[in-house]
Amino acid sequence: MSEYQKLEAWQMAMALAEAVYKTTRTFPKEEVYGLTSQIRRAVVSIPSNIAEGAARAGAKEFMQFLHIARGSASELETQLLLAGKLGCLSASDDLMACLASVKRLINGLIRSLKEKP
Repeated sequence: MSEYQKLEAWQMAMALAEAVYKTTRTFPKEEVYGLTSQIRRAVVSIPSNIAEGAARAGAKEFMQFLHIARGSASELETQLLLAGKLGCLSASDDLMACLASVKRLINGLIRSLKEKP
């Protein structure tokens, strides 16, 4: 197991990605190249950036990728809210709760890297 795979933030982000993929299967077919595609790209970006940052040489680079992951999480949040408003997403509470946990974990990692000498 790689080091990044031991990070709780990465594990939760992967679980979120899996849940989002399952949920977006039910979206209308006309959204395949629109909202569905955007949501899936955003959710995959979160664990991908955590992994890439963890593989970098130093804390500063890792922090940069964590900021990108956090940005993707906010992008995903916006897209899920829109999907709900459009009626594509009936019960987004579980996804939003998981997303909030992922954002907290990313913020915790950023804080811990800032505190390192």
